[in-house]
Amino acid sequence: MTPNTHATVTDAVFAYAMAHDPAGPLITFYDDASGERTELSTVTTANWAAKTANMIRDEFGLAPGDLVAVDLPAHWQTFAILLGAWWAGCEVVIGPSDAAGGAFCSRDRLAANDHGGEVAVAPLDPFARPVPDLPIGVTDFGSAVRVHGDQFAPIVAGPIALAGRSTGETITAALDFAGTAGIGPGARIVSTRHWDTADNVVANLLSVTIAGGSLVQIANPDVARLADRTASEKATATLS
Repeated sequence: MTPNTHATVTDAVFAYAMAHDPAGPLITFYDDASGERTELSTVTTANWAAKTANMIRDEFGLAPGDLVAVDLPAHWQTFAILLGAWWAGCEVVIGPSDAAGGAFCSRDRLAANDHGGEVAVAPLDPFARPVPDLPIGVTDFGSAVRVHGDQFAPIVAGPIALAGRSTGETITAALDFAGTAGIGPGARIVSTRHWDTADNVVANLLSVTIAGGSLVQIANPDVARLADRTASEKATATLS
């Protein structure tokens, strides 16, 4: 895979899986505290990413090169939002940013992301149900994103993809980490790691998916169940 042949980071994420197993899982999300298990195939993930990209472009009015803040925990909805932002050509910053034209956050992080731009709250539940009692002017991601098209034609990306890295640099960093960690095409990786910084997004999310693997992401992990979870998901390695 040559990193710079991909127009966006999102194209690089989908390249291997779309060509080899589009119906297979790209991300499987567990929350051991709530009992949630949600699995998205590559095709379903692409649909969510396309809806998000359309929302960012058409509802938020953002253009390639604009800044999108993503202040969310590791979650399948966060993955879709990141992919949508990159497909829309935007630069992603992890955490709140006063400079962002749009922000995606959880309900408990709303005050930190009240910067005057567009703000969407992600429900972070298995069905992306509406978040109750949102202030006027705040978008409910789960409700708003559904009305947007599930196909998106990426246009030119801005010069920066993630925290100072261009698209090519972001992809190269992910592949370098994957090589160091022994992650390759067809890998099935269980992870309990966070996505709370740009470097952690590269190492703990993009390294797996850009290298052609699929990710089993576990929130609030029950350590006693990790070995059984790894076996049941037919994982080839863990990031913990």
